Amino acid sequence: MNMQASTLTDDFDDPLNTIEEDEEAHEDDLWFLPGPLEEEPDDLPPGPRAEPPDTAVIENWAKAEGIHAARLARVAGRLGALDDRLLRGPEGWRHRLALIEAAELSWFAGDRVSSDRLALWISMRLSGAQDDPNALARVGWAVRRLTGGPGPESDLAAFLNRRDPKNIEDNAERFKDRAGGWLDVMAAAGELHPITRACMGFHLWSLAGLGGQGDQIEAAVTASRIAARDGSGAVFAPLAMGGAGGLRVSGLPPERLARWLDGMNSAILTVMRTLDDIEAWTGRAENVMAQLSGRTPLALRRTFSQWPLVSAPMAETVTGASRAAVQRNLAWMEARGLIREVTGQGRYRMWSLDI
Repeated sequence: MNMQASTLTDDFDDPLNTIEEDEEAHEDDLWFLPGPLEEEPDDLPPGPRAEPPDTAVIENWAKAEGIHAARLARVAGRLGALDDRLLRGPEGWRHRLALIEAAELSWFAGDRVSSDRLALWISMRLSGAQDDPNALARVGWAVRRLTGGPGPESDLAAFLNRRDPKNIEDNAERFKDRAGGWLDVMAAAGELHPITRACMGFHLWSLAGLGGQGDQIEAAVTASRIAARDGSGAVFAPLAMGGAGGLRVSGLPPERLARWLDGMNSAILTVMRTLDDIEAWTGRAENVMAQLSGRTPLALRRTFSQWPLVSAPMAETVTGASRAAVQRNLAWMEARGLIREVTGQGRYRMWSLDI
């Protein structure tokens, strides 16, 4: 029996051993499989690493700033001269410029709020049946932000006074989550000139998810405040008074910055000419009106320096004078060539400076 068992064991191998041998032979036939891992010398140069998107964006705008350094210096110098002039000038100048800039921005954005409608809305909250209340609200917001108040980089959500349109569950929650990304990029670009940062922020506005109804006006007003952040006289840097050519969105950062600088330069020159005209008119009006007594002539002269267009009800509201006194002085000023009627109609008449 023992011999038979031994013979059986010799004649028939263990099934487990047979399976292992077959697997080893099969693996030997698979010549295309990689062999055992071997340590290779680490003498290869490191491969390129992808930069964070924000860093790449900032680097592109930094290169654009370097390309247009001379042009940027000229525009910055003119903006500084405007800032100094407004710092020494009366407060009404800044108010008048804010009204003009806001009206120009409304035409650029497609709201098309005329200067006379804007003046009536801001001074008396009057609007006609043909006026778009949302458009008036947007341009009214622009006037307030271009006149003063905290800047956008301190609290963008409060600056815009906008609620998140995508949040339908809680309308009281602002869109700080999306504004935070835009603010982070702007903060990381702190070494760029404020004018360059303003241009970059304007063109990144929609990409950051801040677009919406009226976003072009909001983006432009925000950028104009950032560009003038170092000033103490100029609350904003004018962008639209020269034709709003710098607000066109196309091209690479160098092209966009070049248009931005050209547009701002044209707008600043327009503002300077406007201030020259107002200053010359004020001096002439003081001489012509020196013979008049009372507070109404002085108040009307100040009102016309602050508002591009003035109506009799507006003048009555702004100056606090009686309607009879206002109408009498308006007629006197028109007869002396200081102001001119611009509507050409019997009712709802409005006057502007006769320069």
